[in-house]
Amino acid sequence: MAKTILDFEKPIIELEEKLAEMKRASDGLEIDGEIAVIETKVRQLKENIYHSLTRWQKVQLARHPDRPYTLDYIYNITDNFVEMHGDRNFGDDKAVVCGLAKIGDFKVMIIGQQKGRDTKSNLYRNFGMPNPEGYRKALRLMKLAEKFGLPVVTLLDTPGAFPGLEAEERGQAEAIARNLLEMARLKVPIVVVIIGEGASGGALGMGVGDRILMLENAWYSVISPESCSSILWRSWDFKEQAAEALKLTAEDLLPLKVIDRIIPEPLGGAHKDHTKMAEILKSALLEELANLVKIKPDKLVDARIEKFAGIGEYQE
Repeated sequence: MAKTILDFEKPIIELEEKLAEMKRASDGLEIDGEIAVIETKVRQLKENIYHSLTRWQKVQLARHPDRPYTLDYIYNITDNFVEMHGDRNFGDDKAVVCGLAKIGDFKVMIIGQQKGRDTKSNLYRNFGMPNPEGYRKALRLMKLAEKFGLPVVTLLDTPGAFPGLEAEERGQAEAIARNLLEMARLKVPIVVVIIGEGASGGALGMGVGDRILMLENAWYSVISPESCSSILWRSWDFKEQAAEALKLTAEDLLPLKVIDRIIPEPLGGAHKDHTKMAEILKSALLEELANLVKIKPDKLVDARIEKFAGIGEYQE
């Protein structure tokens, strides 16, 4: 499979290729000093580029095909994961992965949206776009977690809920709305993590929680930049301007209190080092869970409702 290189990464790749060529030709030549200079330039260039990304460039990173998905995190940060299937009503949505697991010493119900990495797996996972049965499966298992007093962890990464006719026939809007209601009053801790794309109600249908964490290069918005561009400008050509206007990055959303914490990624993005990214996320989750399990259920629910009711408040 060809390596995906984003436009803004090309100067880095060119310099890294030059460095690799110098290292191959270094046998018997005293060019260690020149190699060290190039290595420093590569590091500085990476820092300059990745620390000054535009909003659209972060959207591109969030969609990178090598970025870790829900199952990658589950396999890296949990123990004894047991996947559970079906909504007990229609079927089992493969775009939503749910199950019991342990994160450190905490037993949790972990739920996430799963994309595929090639055509076959994307068709199997419906490109990470849940159907109503996916939201109902997630809710069934959240209620099971509540019954046994287990915290819930959700991982959001979807371009949106599936917009097909069959999804609407089976009650897509009702399923998402029901999840919003039930998650708001669930009497166990809920930690939500936006790991990639957090688009519209498709993400929000699993996104009501006590703590909302967001990876550094993820995005979270009511609409994608392309769809926003097509509505406002009647063309997808203005997606970069739309991304700027939507203010959909973690740095935008933290001051607005839409999210509570930004999780840093390895230099270059989460796809550069899955293991390191998983370690960073696991550490953050353990910290959040340790704080939330100390809070009594009634106070947890009251604080959660107050938190979401306060988003968007303003004074004239």
